[in-house]
Amino acid sequence: MSPLVITLLIVGGILILIAIAYINHMVENSKLEKARLKADLNDRLKRCADLSESLPGQLMTPQLKLLLSRLQLHFAERLLPLDKSAASKTRIGELRQLIAQGESIAVRNPPQPVLTEAKAKEVRFQLENLHGQINRCAKDGVLQGNEGKHWLNEIRHMLVQLHIEFFGNLGQQALQQNHPGQARLAFERGVQYLRKQPDPSRYQAQLQVLEKHLARANAMVLETAKPASEDSSELTQGLQELESDDDWKKKQIYD
Repeated sequence: MSPLVITLLIVGGILILIAIAYINHMVENSKLEKARLKADLNDRLKRCADLSESLPGQLMTPQLKLLLSRLQLHFAERLLPLDKSAASKTRIGELRQLIAQGESIAVRNPPQPVLTEAKAKEVRFQLENLHGQINRCAKDGVLQGNEGKHWLNEIRHMLVQLHIEFFGNLGQQALQQNHPGQARLAFERGVQYLRKQPDPSRYQAQLQVLEKHLARANAMVLETAKPASEDSSELTQGLQELESDDDWKKKQIYD
């Protein structure tokens, strides 16, 4: 065998090894990308399902339930080529049946009274999660721009509803416990929060109710020789912490 043939065989062997290594690299990258995509779709699907089931009934509407079902179907259908299990196919069928009901879709979420700061933070976290899902879906083109903006506005409205309920309940609890000073603080926070909304007229009725409660609590404080003030600093801190950190709700769909 001539030296030229040997050289060509060696070069050919090296090229084959390089090709095999490149193909293996591409296969591994493809597997990693599919795994990443599968994990991402499963996460988004789970988040939407959890929101659909766990949002308090006073914030859930048929329109929102329908939207979350649509998003779940979108992620489930994208996931199907990566997970062709019977469970995935069953879930897709169930979601299609729900969506076919339109706005007649059943809403079985039970109301969850917001009576504590911990509960208020829990619901706010859910709204932040919902905001993130809607915002990303709008950027990815899953939702049209106008629809995305509409739902981001609705989430801001739900956040205001949360604050109204929390401040109102906190004030009523303080009155029942004969702490008019704490009640006044809670109602005052609620009034201030509503007055600084971009569209305060939308919440005029709720504002009037809180103002009446505030006037009543203030009168009770003036009637007492020593206004109740115990734990007021702790209450103030809790109210301010809930009221703050709302910058996320001001994010727009587009940069």
